Amino acid sequence: MQLGLIGLGRMGSGMTRRLMQGGHKLVVYDRSPETVAAVAGDGAVGAISLEDLGQKLKAPRVVWLMIPAGPPVDDTIQRLSGVVSQGDVIIDGGNSNYKDSMRRAETLRSQQVEFLDVGVSGGIWGPKVGFNLMVGGNRAVFKQVEPIFETLAPTDGYAYVGPSGAGHYAKMVHNGIEYSMLQSYAEGFEILKAAPFGFDLAQLARLWNHGSVIRSWLLELAQTAFEHDPELAHIQGYVEDSGEGRWTLEEALEHAVPAPALAMSLFMRYRSRQDDSFSAKVISALRNEFGGHPVKTE
Repeated sequence: MQLGLIGLGRMGSGMTRRLMQGGHKLVVYDRSPETVAAVAGDGAVGAISLEDLGQKLKAPRVVWLMIPAGPPVDDTIQRLSGVVSQGDVIIDGGNSNYKDSMRRAETLRSQQVEFLDVGVSGGIWGPKVGFNLMVGGNRAVFKQVEPIFETLAPTDGYAYVGPSGAGHYAKMVHNGIEYSMLQSYAEGFEILKAAPFGFDLAQLARLWNHGSVIRSWLLELAQTAFEHDPELAHIQGYVEDSGEGRWTLEEALEHAVPAPALAMSLFMRYRSRQDDSFSAKVISALRNEFGGHPVKTE
């Protein structure tokens, strides 16, 4: 198939190359001309603008967005309104809020332009092993562009999961689960590091991936990280979040679903960004006031 891809970051460029290896014809655009040139050097057709991208695509056009969630997606879709026409398909593969995806689908439907929201997992390993894809939208449109998903995903690695918004909802919860898994591994390895036995953390990660009930790809990555730097000395303990954990927790609250592991893992990410927690200072001060417990001063 021929398709346009907008946004050539780590995910977008990797997806482009995997699609081209699968025989698809790519027209690509990014705000960085250098990035476009680099991908064009691998066989894609570069575009200098969204209008140029539209002109280089044959109708019905398929345009895949791999750009940051929020206003950038709305802005790009608005700019594409003068490019796409009836029967064209816009796919959002970023981590958009599912409510935004439902709204965008409805707006585009009124213009007779199709919209699919696709949750994409795979990160920097996707180009090699494939991307996991959760697709929401019109099932007939999903079938129309299914060859794209077949190429991007490993065997059994993509699925139509429901109407507009369902793809990004599934990816939101997927990332919420990821938060809790990461926190659990992090706490376990910190306990091991504090133990008096001098554990080789890479060895344990490797061991646990052979028959253990906690084996996983994340544990394989932990093994690799500890092999490269046993103390993780070159990494600052600052953990960012891109929104999906918060959105998942908001959904849990709205539906009265208890999600304590997710909530705590999200709060721990916030804690990681504080050099010196004020709440910890309050606790220390109160312990000193009521019990005379010693405090550490700066």
